[in-house]
Amino acid sequence: MADLSSDFLGIKSPNPFWLASAPPTDKAYNVVRAFEAGWGGVVWKTLGEAGPPIVNVNGPRYGAIWGADRRLLGLNNIELITDRPLEVNLREIKQVKRDWPDRAMIVSLMVPCEEQAWKAILPLVEETGADGIELNFGCPHGMSERGMGAAVGQVPEYIEMVARWCKQNTRMPVIVKLTPNITDIRYPARAAKKGGADAVSLINTVSSITSVNLDSFSPEPSIDGKGSHGGYCGPAVKPIALNMVAEIARDAETRGMPISGIGGVTTWRDAAEFLALGAGNVQVCTAAMTYGFKIVQEMISGLSQYLDEKEMSLSDLIGRATPNVTDWQYLNLNYVTKARIDQDACIKCGRCYAACEDTSHQAISMSPERVFEVMDDECVACNLCVNVCPVENCITMERMPAGSVDPRTGATVSDDYANWTTHPNNPAARPAAE
Repeated sequence: MADLSSDFLGIKSPNPFWLASAPPTDKAYNVVRAFEAGWGGVVWKTLGEAGPPIVNVNGPRYGAIWGADRRLLGLNNIELITDRPLEVNLREIKQVKRDWPDRAMIVSLMVPCEEQAWKAILPLVEETGADGIELNFGCPHGMSERGMGAAVGQVPEYIEMVARWCKQNTRMPVIVKLTPNITDIRYPARAAKKGGADAVSLINTVSSITSVNLDSFSPEPSIDGKGSHGGYCGPAVKPIALNMVAEIARDAETRGMPISGIGGVTTWRDAAEFLALGAGNVQVCTAAMTYGFKIVQEMISGLSQYLDEKEMSLSDLIGRATPNVTDWQYLNLNYVTKARIDQDACIKCGRCYAACEDTSHQAISMSPERVFEVMDDECVACNLCVNVCPVENCITMERMPAGSVDPRTGATVSDDYANWTTHPNNPAARPAAE
């Protein structure tokens, strides 16, 4: 099996799969079980300052979105940071790190946006022997109303300021956890780098209300007839997370900055996609909460087998896809494809026809015998038919060879991307207006 040993900021772990800061990492019992199952590291659930205890709700804490088969697609939570005493958490962190020295131990922190509060907690964490800290600037509910979490993560100046405080007051690597509840993720990432942060992790949860009870008219989860927005996570947020990771990985000002990828990682393939877009490792939460800690074993074996088949190392995979992420204006409009329907695989359900006829380009015909065929002179290669077809690989997109004529436009298909970069129809090739 491929070697999955990970070195993130000099923090070594047997694999790149870490548990994210969340309920699964709230106590030693859970973390030890996770390490026994094979997880490479954990980010301990967020600690706050010593003082009045955090009080969580005692009613439901989660709302959910399910697929048709009741597979959990998204989870909304209104839980706050740890409500266990600070000294108890610190004692357990120290013991677990001592017992599992080969596993990564990161401690998530959230205290008021005051330098003295950070100065007070950092040496306490450092004394545990933890490998690093993660600054929780992402939590969108509860704590943000108190001027912490996403309230900090949405203000780049605050991110830079707190990151600098931490770097000045600890030897430990500093990871800044970013909120997705912002217009452009590049600005908080740049601020973290300016403040001296060693890495960023993202995404934290997306501010959300998953549903409304139409009998009580209360958002779910409902606490005594009232509901609040919470943080959305799980497979449904993966596309958002992938895009934000890629934006940071390819931004000129943050390129090369280590990234810990978070958001909907459920399988080894999900993890591989994050790594390919520039993440140095991945953090997982919802998948573990849904299927248990042993899900990491499938992730480990799947990623190892994939790397073996590709004859790649883990470092080869990291960032492999980043150069292929570009802005729309640089896409090659000389590249032309058409949809093709495999008549042997077609079950004649008509979904492709209905979708194309009603909402797309009327490019699929239907015979009296319910034989569906693509009309090339109308097909714009949008691939909606591929996405609605219930039979995998029944409809595929076939590239038209160079030199052929596109029946829809009458244009000759070119195979030369270099020509497109200077083509007059390419907005990027046009001279700037005077």
